[in-house]
Amino acid sequence: MSANNSTISKTRKRLVAAAASVAIAGAIGLGAVTTGTAPVLAEAVKLNAPVQAPSFADVVDLVSPAVVSVRVKGSVQETSGPAAPFFDMPGFEDLPEDHPMRRFFDQFREGPRGQRHDRGPRPPRPISQGSGFFISEDGYLVTNNHVIQGGDQYTVVMDDGTEIDAALVGSDPRTDLAVLKVDEKRKFTYVDFADDNGVRVGDWVVAVGNPFGLGGTVTAGIVSARGREISANPYDDYIQIDAAVNRGNSGGPAFNLSGEVIGVNTAIFSPSGGNVGIAFAIPASLAKSVTQQLIENGEIERGWLGVQISPVTAEFAESLGLDEEKGAFIQGAEEGEPAARAGIQAGDVILAVKGESIASPRDLARKVAELPPGEKVEVSIWRNGKAMTLDVELGEMPTDPQVASAPSEQPAPDADAASAGFGLTVTPSEDGVGLVVTDVEPGSIADENGIQPGDVLRSVNTQDVSSVEDMKAAVTAAEEAGRPAVLVQVVRDSANRFITLPVG
Repeated sequence: MSANNSTISKTRKRLVAAAASVAIAGAIGLGAVTTGTAPVLAEAVKLNAPVQAPSFADVVDLVSPAVVSVRVKGSVQETSGPAAPFFDMPGFEDLPEDHPMRRFFDQFREGPRGQRHDRGPRPPRPISQGSGFFISEDGYLVTNNHVIQGGDQYTVVMDDGTEIDAALVGSDPRTDLAVLKVDEKRKFTYVDFADDNGVRVGDWVVAVGNPFGLGGTVTAGIVSARGREISANPYDDYIQIDAAVNRGNSGGPAFNLSGEVIGVNTAIFSPSGGNVGIAFAIPASLAKSVTQQLIENGEIERGWLGVQISPVTAEFAESLGLDEEKGAFIQGAEEGEPAARAGIQAGDVILAVKGESIASPRDLARKVAELPPGEKVEVSIWRNGKAMTLDVELGEMPTDPQVASAPSEQPAPDADAASAGFGLTVTPSEDGVGLVVTDVEPGSIADENGIQPGDVLRSVNTQDVSSVEDMKAAVTAAEEAGRPAVLVQVVRDSANRFITLPVG
């Protein structure tokens, strides 16, 4: 074979080898099944099939007529004009028309175009705009409370540009929801709330709203998280989505691919004020419950226990003998309120309400708030190392609950003061309930945990203490039970606080 033929042969071999490599890589990328070195395509027909994301067009066509823009105006009382202090001068109106001071005041009384600056009501001016959606064919629609707050005139702009006046039915600042009603004799396209229990992280979501006043705008993304708490209200349980949500989207719906509302867009997390892919929606189950009550009653009635609660930490669980860090720890039960009347007291842990387990303080707040005032419920609690059940008749949540407090005074030295361990010196309180802290050793365990002179130690591991012997006995019992710490109830300024102190 000639040298030229030999070169051609080698070149062909390299091309064949390269082609085989490309075929194998391509086949693996398409999900091919390989045996040995020869690639075998599982479904060759898909080689030329385009890969497409799902289209949201059908959902958008279905729900868009139900989504509206909400424009809000408010009347503001006109403040004084530029020369108002002069107008209030006595005798001003009695000055002759040709008086030089009269002409001086007149030029300030009128604006550059002859507009008078007298006090009086100003015409309504725009104060906000947001989004909303119809939930009934007779014109009830949902939006956010912060969209309508401060307004007294509301205009609904339909997807075709039609503007209709609306009236406020009711609002709920605690959940940031509001209901408007348009009074027009026609049937409106409306949407239903979904069962958000079936919403999963990773599900598609479509947001429709009025960002920056642009009108009907559609964005899409996925559900990023469930049960988000952002400290917006006591009932935080938001659905987090990454669909683009911006100013003006507030009050708009987030849909699943069936065209059902899974949540009401209400907040975004953004350093810049614009979309960064983190938005929060009020779950459909909460929105449905609140809007139904607003339509029926114009206001929300919530169940009420009358307790101060905090999380069950690992230290609390160990000192109380609980197996899990679940439930709501009772910092205090307000005297005369439903919980106190039923026998619930500071140091208890609420584990369940009506047989439904309580995971956290917010979980307790949500569950109780969803129940009607006056309902009798079974509450499971943990006390003194064992579970027990109490029957509680719920009260009605006050509009603005307040807890009275009294200033604490620094205790005077007491001859009966004695060491209670932990770096504490205590003396029995005057009323015989608890031990008053008279001194705290700097750098001690008590000092590190924030105990101060003047504090009252009311109980140790839920056992009342009225003497140093009581406190030492409670600590000894904890050591014998193998517990690493004791839970101490500290009262300061009439407020309860619980801390754990290590033993052994």
